[in-house]
Amino acid sequence: MTSPGPHPFFPNDPDAEARALALAAPLGLAPPLAARGPGWIAYRHASGSPWRAGPATAARLLARVHATPVPAGTFRHAAIGPVAVAAQARAIAADCRGRLPPLPVPPPVALPPLAFLHGDAVAGNLIVAGDQAMLIDWQCPALGDPVDDLATFLSPAMQHLYRGNPLSQDEAADFLAAYPDPATTQRYRAMAPLLHWRIAAHCLWRAERGAADYATAMDLELAG
Repeated sequence: MTSPGPHPFFPNDPDAEARALALAAPLGLAPPLAARGPGWIAYRHASGSPWRAGPATAARLLARVHATPVPAGTFRHAAIGPVAVAAQARAIAADCRGRLPPLPVPPPVALPPLAFLHGDAVAGNLIVAGDQAMLIDWQCPALGDPVDDLATFLSPAMQHLYRGNPLSQDEAADFLAAYPDPATTQRYRAMAPLLHWRIAAHCLWRAERGAADYATAMDLELAG
């Protein structure tokens, strides 16, 4: 498989990851940084298993991340708001040979305050040990709209790739019910077609660069 190269949606940045761990580890949201060097980092082992069940645990953990204060200038700014998300989604799709269904019309949604994002909140990056949970692989942290992390976790494609099957309707509903900010979940519901189209574009981008399992993931995302 060829290297997919840099990606505008999941930009792996070891320096940003080190800064994210320094911020999140003291709060129990991430393992502590162990060592770092030019272009790499190492962090302490996180005991437990990747998330498989219990949507409320995932929702509450992400809400804690999103509520974490972040000093200005610490992280990149993610695309925020329907217009910016649509532009990013188009840019990803434009870098692909294949074609997707028409982009959903960006809904009228007010821009939220910037929040701390994990940036890659897939099931495989959420480690659960008993009643404790934390996130690993903080390679894509950002300041942005929490709906990005919600969409990544709820994504049928990402659940298929990292858990083996998409969430059921009940699991998705339980996740959104447990997330404690109704304004965010309402905004997610309004933007969901656009957010998941962007993930489908990401899957097409990866599939065309040799990651064959992303073709099935894209089909699941579009169906969902």
